[in-house]
Amino acid sequence: MSTNIEERHEPTGGSQRLSLRSMLIWGAIAVVGAVCWAVLALSRGEQISALWILFAALASYFIAYRFYARFIAYRVLKVDDTRATPAERLENGMDFDVTDRRVLFGHHFAAIAGAGPLVGPVLAAQMGYLPGTVWIIVGVILAGAVQDMMVMFFSMRRDGKSLGQMVREEIGVVGGTAALIAVFAIMIIILAVLALVVVNALAESPWGVFSIALTIPIALFMGFYLRFIRPGQVMEVTAIGVALLLLAIIGGGYVEQLGLENALTLSKETLTLCLVGYGFFASILPVWMLLTPRDYLSTFMKIGVIVLLAAGLVLANPMLENEAVTEFGREGTGPVFAGKLFPFVFITIACGALSGFHSLISSGTTPKMIAKESHVRMIGYGGMLMESFVAISALIAASVIDQGLYFAINSPAGATGGNPEAAAEFVRTLGFTISPADLTNAAQSIEEQTLISRTGGAPTLAFGISLIFTEAFGGALAAFWYHFAIMFEALFILTAVDAGTRVGRFMLQDTIGNVWRKYDDISWKPASWSASAIVVALWGYMLYVGVTDPLGGINQLFPLFGISNQLLAAIALTLCVSLLIKHGKTKWAWVPGIGLAWDLIVTMTASWQKVFSDNPTIGYFKQRSVYQDAIDNGQLRAPARDMDQMQQIVTNSTVNGVLQLVFALLVIVVVVNAMVIWVKAVRAGGLPTTEVPHQPSRLVAPSDFFATKAEKEAVRRYEELIRAGDER
Repeated sequence: MSTNIEERHEPTGGSQRLSLRSMLIWGAIAVVGAVCWAVLALSRGEQISALWILFAALASYFIAYRFYARFIAYRVLKVDDTRATPAERLENGMDFDVTDRRVLFGHHFAAIAGAGPLVGPVLAAQMGYLPGTVWIIVGVILAGAVQDMMVMFFSMRRDGKSLGQMVREEIGVVGGTAALIAVFAIMIIILAVLALVVVNALAESPWGVFSIALTIPIALFMGFYLRFIRPGQVMEVTAIGVALLLLAIIGGGYVEQLGLENALTLSKETLTLCLVGYGFFASILPVWMLLTPRDYLSTFMKIGVIVLLAAGLVLANPMLENEAVTEFGREGTGPVFAGKLFPFVFITIACGALSGFHSLISSGTTPKMIAKESHVRMIGYGGMLMESFVAISALIAASVIDQGLYFAINSPAGATGGNPEAAAEFVRTLGFTISPADLTNAAQSIEEQTLISRTGGAPTLAFGISLIFTEAFGGALAAFWYHFAIMFEALFILTAVDAGTRVGRFMLQDTIGNVWRKYDDISWKPASWSASAIVVALWGYMLYVGVTDPLGGINQLFPLFGISNQLLAAIALTLCVSLLIKHGKTKWAWVPGIGLAWDLIVTMTASWQKVFSDNPTIGYFKQRSVYQDAIDNGQLRAPARDMDQMQQIVTNSTVNGVLQLVFALLVIVVVVNAMVIWVKAVRAGGLPTTEVPHQPSRLVAPSDFFATKAEKEAVRRYEELIRAGDER
């Protein structure tokens, strides 16, 4: 016997007449948003409060979730809660596992919210606060959240198949094969850059290493506690986990007194090996044991920090220190990264507005754990809006820092010299003023040896957060807040590495499974373990390349990461357009089509410039030729210190250029093949798809964050039936 909630499944598209009270509330939110956007658009040449950005974002997010996401869910996708999801039909306790919507929201948000929403906005702040603000907010509403929600829905309707496998089955062998290769290769680059940000943040930081290491046993304890000791007690185990997490952060401040400082002061190379080992074991353990509780725990900390940051911004009311649009954005000569505002702001801020990596999670772990179809709105669209808010917070944090300090932190060591005197002189050449004493004092205030050339974005964001919290809440706690923020960032990224490695394993098994059917069985340990080992070895190699790159791994790999990530989004959005047309919903193809068109314009322009630009600070091949000519002439060119590093730059630039070119060509192949399918489907009024047949669901669950009165009553009746069945 089953009981189902039907109030949320609205064939007419979920259209409901708003009450007068609702109209007044949403009207007020719209007015607040409009005023904030007007101030941001019209202010030039004067300092303005960061709160204008904060409230413009919040108003936009609320309206988008309430109206646009609902429209997509019920009018375009037609979610159906009477239909059993893969988690219900195929539950095995390993990968397919019916999960509480709140816990799954935490897992999904933690998995998608990696380095991108933290690092990209920080780096893009050199172009000014306005371009990043517009792209983060408008991009997520019309592209990023749409992609995440739709890919999750289509994967769920196909038993949780991976993005590459869906493209192969729905678009054809040629386009699908190109997509499988591109998706897997791009994912390796993405995971390597995510891990690189962690390495840069934790290197030579025993406090951070201590706190992050303890999150692993804490998550394992939570997993076993919720599985065997107190099943179903989500809030109870959450309270315990959060308390232990705070103790881990506080305990990190005592590593010196505990005699652990030397043991936990790890080099970048050592941290690389640790991350590779961790990534392997995390990807082969059952999801309930480490992945889900760690992600859920991480999400509580992440959301808590972001809410706290929003409150801190309101209390501190900091002023934006950078311009709306800087000369670096107009001329493309910034020291953090080279390139003009278009197209580079749109690929530097990858996650937070639009991220192809999210499509891997939305077609990987999450659709195998969804209880009800209506949850795709809350988890897919809502989760991406939350990440976008993280990106806005990161942009604000970077924009309220003294700009001289900002450039001292984010410019490569080859430019700053790595010491206060040289860094202060370098900053002066950029048109900003900061003394060596100021740089030293800034580092001492957070109990770090130095902040100079701590590239990667994470240290800048952490310093900005500590600045805001200290101003808002008072007290001499700058060091605590800084390391609290570092842990917050590292947790963000590690959870993405966890989930990403597992998704990579799924993808590799799917791909090899096309020629060896047994390897496609995700429950067969020889296949799952070997696939995990291959995945971590590949991104581990790219991580090591980034760690040892003389030009700075972030400076070299982040543009490749950004463009590749958005190329991956183009593949995902192409799939979404294709499936809508194949299902006979051509009139709604514009919903993902808007994001696809803009994404292709941006990524193809950026790919062309990174491959063929004659500016050696932008074009990979031009950079290669400049250093190769220097080698041929026996010359040493900065920042290389010897000929081995010169050769390393040549090799890395060549590899990066080839990868960028290949990725762009593969995406073109996918899109062209998809267009052929679009024409055939439009002419035929639709084409067959691989969507699994409808099977009735026996589960009952609310469809959003907060249950309605009717949903609560339905859940109560369902639980009574379950208890009655158990008693019989």
